[in-house]
Amino acid sequence: RFSLLLLNLEEYYFEQHTANHIINKDCKDERKFRGSLKICSKSIIFEPDDNIQPIIKIPLRDCISIKAPEDNEANNPFTRNPSGGISVVCSQVFLIKERNVIAPYKTVRGRTEHFFQLDVAGKVGDVVHTLHQLYRASCLDKMGDQAAMITAILQSRLARTSFDKNRFQSISETLHMECKAEMVTPLVTNPGHVCVTDANLYFQPLNGYPKPVVQITLQNVRRIYKRRHGLMPLGLEVFCTENDLCSDIYLKFYNYQDRDEVYFLIATYIENHIAEHTAESYMLQWQRGHISNYQYLLHLNNLADRSCNDLSQYPVFPWIIADYSSSVLDLTKPETFRDLSKPVGALNKERLDRLVTRYQEMPDPKFMYGSHYSSPGYVLFYLVRVAPEYMLCLQNGKFDHADRMFNSIAETWKNCLDGATDFKELIPEFYENDSSFLVNSLKLDLGKRQGGKMVEDVELPPWASGPDDFLQKSQEALESPYVSEHLHEWIDIIFGYKQKGSEAVAAHNVFHPLTYEGGVDLNSIMDPNEKVALLTQILEFGQTPKQLFTTPHPQRIIPKFRSLSRTSSHSISIAESPVSPNEESFEDLTEESITLAWNNIAKLKLDKQYKIHKEAITGIAVTCNGSSVFTTSQDSTLKMFSKDSKTIQRSVSFSNMALSSCLILPGDTTVISSSWDNHIYFYSIAFGRQQDVLMGHDDAVSKICWRDGRLFSASWDSTVKVWHCAPGETLSNKKHHFELLAELEHDVSVNTINLNAANTILASGTKEGTISVWDITTATVLHQTECLNMLFLLLFVLFASFFCADSRHLLSTGEDCCFKVVDVQTGMLISSVTAEEPQRCFKWDGNTILSGSQSGELLIWDLLGGKVIERIKGHTGAVMSMWMNEQCNNVITGGEDKQIMFWKLQY
Repeated sequence: RFSLLLLNLEEYYFEQHTANHIINKDCKDERKFRGSLKICSKSIIFEPDDNIQPIIKIPLRDCISIKAPEDNEANNPFTRNPSGGISVVCSQVFLIKERNVIAPYKTVRGRTEHFFQLDVAGKVGDVVHTLHQLYRASCLDKMGDQAAMITAILQSRLARTSFDKNRFQSISETLHMECKAEMVTPLVTNPGHVCVTDANLYFQPLNGYPKPVVQITLQNVRRIYKRRHGLMPLGLEVFCTENDLCSDIYLKFYNYQDRDEVYFLIATYIENHIAEHTAESYMLQWQRGHISNYQYLLHLNNLADRSCNDLSQYPVFPWIIADYSSSVLDLTKPETFRDLSKPVGALNKERLDRLVTRYQEMPDPKFMYGSHYSSPGYVLFYLVRVAPEYMLCLQNGKFDHADRMFNSIAETWKNCLDGATDFKELIPEFYENDSSFLVNSLKLDLGKRQGGKMVEDVELPPWASGPDDFLQKSQEALESPYVSEHLHEWIDIIFGYKQKGSEAVAAHNVFHPLTYEGGVDLNSIMDPNEKVALLTQILEFGQTPKQLFTTPHPQRIIPKFRSLSRTSSHSISIAESPVSPNEESFEDLTEESITLAWNNIAKLKLDKQYKIHKEAITGIAVTCNGSSVFTTSQDSTLKMFSKDSKTIQRSVSFSNMALSSCLILPGDTTVISSSWDNHIYFYSIAFGRQQDVLMGHDDAVSKICWRDGRLFSASWDSTVKVWHCAPGETLSNKKHHFELLAELEHDVSVNTINLNAANTILASGTKEGTISVWDITTATVLHQTECLNMLFLLLFVLFASFFCADSRHLLSTGEDCCFKVVDVQTGMLISSVTAEEPQRCFKWDGNTILSGSQSGELLIWDLLGGKVIERIKGHTGAVMSMWMNEQCNNVITGGEDKQIMFWKLQY
């Protein structure tokens, strides 16, 4: 029946001794109860073996005397009871769990004596000495002095002990490090020793509670997080599951060096087994529909230091539903939902106006809300029916007043809207499957309300037939289209750019400065009493999550007709694929065939290869029927290769400078090539001659794109130019007419460009690694993202016609060996995957990447998992260019080895 929750906050449990509790010693009505005597830093606790009897808790500060029998009596061999005893006289005692019922503690006031007879008489002297030390600490006036003395006693005990190596799982285990730490559980911590070997993580509690050793097999570890505990960077939490809310162990170290070393040892072990997930990588999974809203919020909470083991930083979830009166919950109506763009305190305009007025009149430091949206008290307010002992621990052995309990969902929501000091959000349990926190299944006596009604189960809204149905409908609401479209707004407030600074003020989202990370530096406070008081205040008040995002969070991608899944998106090349395929190819271009191709992309096999150039191949374009392949090269030639006859049918040199890219205009009549000689050449396929030349730049032209009669050219002269091209008559010698529509200026050379499906957004990448996203209609920059190294290629994801043509993500790669995903709407860098070497070209479907590497291999990447899933041997030098057909089952690559290779999917 004993648990650490019987201790006070910030109290330690040191040791236990088997003993008898003797009442009315040496009297006729003497009674003796066998049990366990617990020595704690602020109290003495006796747990009887008989469950009917109450647990006795004696606060040390209420002790009048603590003593053992006289030495001569204890050592007298003729004494009737030679076993050791300890007499404790006190002015107050608490009786807990009488008849094994969880209820508020009973307080017995007045002078009473308790005699504890230890089984091991030789321990009496040590126990009394320890109790005297702890009693002196409890009698100190100031909390800081008490804490300092207790800490000194604790550290002395830890220094005299070490991890028991006999507890290793195997005699062949190699010890990597050992240090002192505390295991963190809600409201209380347990000191002991941490040990890391080459196979396991161990924690051995100083007191042997709840078991002699906690062991975690490193092979089972899936996630590990550094934590901020008590405002200090001393915590470490280890998970052996991918999506569970609760961890396997949470440790708090006494210095950050020990914490970081343990983290390093575990992370080094698991880094080859699992990829480290960042907020951005989870964001990408969430945007693409690979994880639910619930899972995403859970991951963000974890990354923001929220933990189920720390009630001052418990995971925070939003109120979603605003309708608790209707008989039917209509998730198609926007008014059913809470406004997710505002904090709870700003949902009621009248209340907000009063708070803003007070804020404006307040001296610095200003804050709008006097209480937080997440605190230990609020967490236990919701969980009191399943965690009553936590509430009793937090509130000194008492439940809250019956009228202030969690009695009704509708009442709680109304109070959060109207209450002067109530701004609380929800906890994850509202969106899980265990409804026990809504039901008084333990039959707790939680008190009687003013109307005479006992506090029993939580009153549910009319639209819920029962607790399970309430949770089911809450889950449906959380995953509804409305919430998916607006959840990013709530994330901005809780974890994002509206959490701090001027944006927080504008969003009416300002809490007390002490609640924010970095709001106070405990190390700079020298007065121990001030430090303890401040820490206690902050821990009880609640803490704001760590800020994860400093720019607006991207919106989730919402499919029009079905949920977004692995099969819902694909990509096609813009510059190198046919722009206007004929009707037959459109008939073949089905969602199913593209999905099938990308699901089997690892089965790509080399079909044929030909050496057709004298230097590296820089561009590939293919006619609609696939019979002719045009390539450009650094040898300055444009070549036309016949796939049927396997021969070169044309070879054209426009100048003695390298050609950088090529594309075929609609109708398969003209090939356009860009050159390092600053020109763009138009070549007539039908007549086999140069048809026109555009002298449009002052330095090499690096990349060209064509869309709807417009030519887009990127150059090392630091510009991207947009041209309107009116072609001459096909069967005449009339030249094209070129009109410059826009000039997009950059600071340095532009290496690559790409267009979205709607032809409204252009992305450019420079040699210094800057990605610029441009609005073509206004020729203005929407966003710029620094990737710090020269970029080789950019590609938008294009969604199939089954969905809206919404190019939301942009993938780039460059000399830094990284694939980086940028959200087009916000410009946020949301994912980065590092390769072993530069990847020179690629295709992707939003989830899987097919890339050509510097060494010549084709690599297939799981972008969301951040790992290579297949390597295919290819060229003997770098893969310089890549073409993929619209069905995504045929690929052509061009290499530094002067070869083109034809690849086919073989299912």
